[in-house]
Amino acid sequence: MIKILDARGLLCPLPVLKVSKHLKNISTGDVLQVRADDPAALIDIPYYCIETGNLLLEAIEDLDGSTLYLIKKV
Repeated sequence: MIKILDARGLLCPLPVLKVSKHLKNISTGDVLQVRADDPAALIDIPYYCIETGNLLLEAIEDLDGSTLYLIKKV
């Protein structure tokens, strides 16, 4: 199942805190789709995934300045 989190307009550390909260509320194997435009999220979200053992499937930069992250909960 895919869950969606729109973290655009939030500044560090809020995007990562919201990712953490949402991942706690989904099942193992589910994917969290996150859209964020905070420049720090480019570093923070991949690092968070490494530290927590979750899998960053993809990070796609969009023309509107945001990035779409696909995170699989493991």
